[in-house]
Amino acid sequence: MQIWVDADACPNVIKEILFRAAERLQIRTTLVANQPLRIPPSLYIKTIQVPAGFDVADNRIVQDLEAGDLVITADIPLAAEVIEKQGHALNPRGQFYTPENIRERLRIRNAMEEMRSSGMVTGGPPALNQSDRQAFANQLDRFLTRYAQKKA
Repeated sequence: MQIWVDADACPNVIKEILFRAAERLQIRTTLVANQPLRIPPSLYIKTIQVPAGFDVADNRIVQDLEAGDLVITADIPLAAEVIEKQGHALNPRGQFYTPENIRERLRIRNAMEEMRSSGMVTGGPPALNQSDRQAFANQLDRFLTRYAQKKA
């Protein structure tokens, strides 16, 4: 199992939580982005820089993903592909995408896209707050604890 990070839009505070978890639990963590990223020196953390373009980073994650891997993303279509490949998808607010909720999330996302393109809705989600960061850290910890128990 490894952790993949859709890193172009991942908040730095979430990356820091992931870096600490990767080191503490010695889990390979790969950040995929279309720009250079700064990461701490580590045997467990690496980056993959992909060319700029629509969904290039997402496609690389899906290409390299193995069943059981964890992907950190707020991108709902990417999360749907991860689930289809038997992976796990967690967003930076600490919410897991699941086979049970992904269709509804896609439907809402597509409806919001339509409303934005027609000028009805502007803006995006609220800024990440302390409770979001805590929810993410808690969900990540629970997931990695279950993983460690299965591995033992």
